[in-house]
Amino acid sequence: MLYYLFQYLESEFQMPGASLFGFITFRSALAFVFSLGFSTIYGKRIINYLQRKQVGESVRDLGLEGQAQKAGTPTMGGVIIILGTLIPALLLCQLDNIYVIMLLITTVWMGCIGFTDDYIKIFKKDKGGLKGWFKVIGQVGLGLIIGAIMFFNEDVTIKEELVNPVNSQELITQNSLAEFGPAEHSTKTTIPFVKENEFDYESLVTWIDPDLAPFAWLIFIPIVIFIVTAVSNGANLTDGIDGLAAGTSAIVVVTLALFAWISGNIVFADYLNVMYIPNSGEMVVFITAFAGALVGFLWYNTFPAQVFMGDTGSLTIGGVIAVLAIATRKELLIPILCGVFIMENLSVVMQVSWFKYTRQKFGEGRRIFLMSPLHHHYQKRGFHESKIVVRFWIVGILLAIISIVTLKVR
Repeated sequence: MLYYLFQYLESEFQMPGASLFGFITFRSALAFVFSLGFSTIYGKRIINYLQRKQVGESVRDLGLEGQAQKAGTPTMGGVIIILGTLIPALLLCQLDNIYVIMLLITTVWMGCIGFTDDYIKIFKKDKGGLKGWFKVIGQVGLGLIIGAIMFFNEDVTIKEELVNPVNSQELITQNSLAEFGPAEHSTKTTIPFVKENEFDYESLVTWIDPDLAPFAWLIFIPIVIFIVTAVSNGANLTDGIDGLAAGTSAIVVVTLALFAWISGNIVFADYLNVMYIPNSGEMVVFITAFAGALVGFLWYNTFPAQVFMGDTGSLTIGGVIAVLAIATRKELLIPILCGVFIMENLSVVMQVSWFKYTRQKFGEGRRIFLMSPLHHHYQKRGFHESKIVVRFWIVGILLAIISIVTLKVR
């Protein structure tokens, strides 16, 4: 809203400084400061409110060191992240931008699912929370919406560099920008570490018959649904010890902010020879607000945590990260960039699958890890929570650097 206000003041009254709001970098910096300020200042008030309402964590006895001390710690702290993101985003983003609209829908949608789950656990005294298949329906529903927007909405476009039809060389001259064609709707994405690194989802059906291109959504949308579901569940499983999910997610979203800024800037997209996605740079304002909210939440969530995010936060984080990756056409980087989430997810799948297999084969279930998800395995081995979290952050930073390197290493 401030964006439109200062745009009006600039055009009508030439107000000094109003033109700054036209710059993504300025609004992004402001969004981060607003979000961080809100999360740290009002976060404490929200925590106190949750304490008064006795919104405390009910801790199962898993035999983990320091676990008993966590009982009664306020949960549903994901509200801090959601409000810390939405308020600056609504103030500073271009609200008619299709990518911002997708991110706002995702934040509210997944926030509602997570809030409902936490509400049932706390106020209805049902430790199971929202039934698993309800969560899946919610995740599938979001994936369906995002997939449909990405496939059918005409504002979701890319621009490709024009090439000489004779020698297939880019139409550029020395020290000048490449010439880009008109914005066109496309289902292309980016394959990491590959020289000709664009892949078109339409090719999954057009190899049968070129006339099937309009039906590529039958494959594209299920892929989007799978990505949204997998990443949101991965973030949910990572939220197990103080500061782990919020810190790891902050690293991921800052990396995605870099991808969005480069992809939405024609100069850098040309220089790095990456896909140019018009209007995607506006996502950077939202992402910096989201990053600020995560950092502000960490102020209270680092060991010993004063608040837990609950599913309200973890499901929202996973959903936003998935949509950001899809919107920036970097979803195939998720196994690398979100490697910590993937490891946590796989550790649970491996543990449960191996236990069931060995119980059926030998009559006694056996385990690969001392406990899953993976961070609990290291707790069982005697590592302190803080050491586990910091080491997971280091792994997350290394994976983020590898992801950034894919911009040039092909």
